[in-house]
Amino acid sequence: MRVAFDARAASDPRWIGRYVRCLRDALQETGGPDDELVERHRPRSADVFHSPWLDGALVRLRCPQVVTLHDLVPLKRRSEYLRTGVRFRLRYLAVQRADAVIVPTEAVKGDAVERLDLDPARVHVVPEAPAPAMSPRPAGEVAAVRERHGLPEDYLVWVGGLEHPDPRKRVADLAATPRGLPLVLVGSAKTWAHELRDGRDDLLLTGHVDDDDLAAIYSGARSLVFPSDDEGFGLPTVEALACGTPVVACDLPALREVLGDRATFVDCDDLSGLVAAAEAARRPAPQPPAWRWEDAARATWDVYRAAAAR
Repeated sequence: MRVAFDARAASDPRWIGRYVRCLRDALQETGGPDDELVERHRPRSADVFHSPWLDGALVRLRCPQVVTLHDLVPLKRRSEYLRTGVRFRLRYLAVQRADAVIVPTEAVKGDAVERLDLDPARVHVVPEAPAPAMSPRPAGEVAAVRERHGLPEDYLVWVGGLEHPDPRKRVADLAATPRGLPLVLVGSAKTWAHELRDGRDDLLLTGHVDDDDLAAIYSGARSLVFPSDDEGFGLPTVEALACGTPVVACDLPALREVLGDRATFVDCDDLSGLVAAAEAARRPAPQPPAWRWEDAARATWDVYRAAAAR
């Protein structure tokens, strides 16, 4: 079976790039002897086309299409995310016409079935996983990375994209919440994010960091603080756990599903309580979920085979 895999987002420094890179690499390692994965954003000479992100989904295809739907936040919060809505309507139409849809959690599957009227049998839950580099780092490495990025010895960490304000991430609200420990924001940042500092010395931005530095920053943090009030999976939470870092997050169905009792959950309306719980967190953190990218890749190959057989 020949699968055309749209890997254009692999170079994106945000979470979508990490998802595409990790899944692509694992797919290349786990295919059968007659399976081939080619990086292509059009399904030329392919048995199945997979768009692992919504922007790459195509409305009309001659071969079976698999689309990964990470969440339905734009549909659930139209006034905050959809301006004209034309682009998203086309993307969601492509999802509705796809032969198979991959989602990261049962929570997203429920949203997809309800809001896009999808046949539940066509929606496959394939969880995400920590990147291979995510593991506890030794004290010497943590100290070196801390010095390189100008970080204090004790801090809270948040990880994600800071190119533009994302209402559900609530980074500005988190930055403004009183706390006793410095807050380190990790991710590619534009001017608006730097303006959050406003002369404050308890808020630090690292910009984009590579996976090894990210693992060390996780490893040196008191905890990961995760204030999002809507998530499809919450990839930083499992990456933090993989680095031995406690996780404190808002109480959301998807995060409960992914993390179970591995995190401390706080009501979404209580950011002060979220920060207090994050500052009170202590190691050792629970072990992360056992699911790995190799497991996700094998499950994805199964989805490809089912789509090809339709």
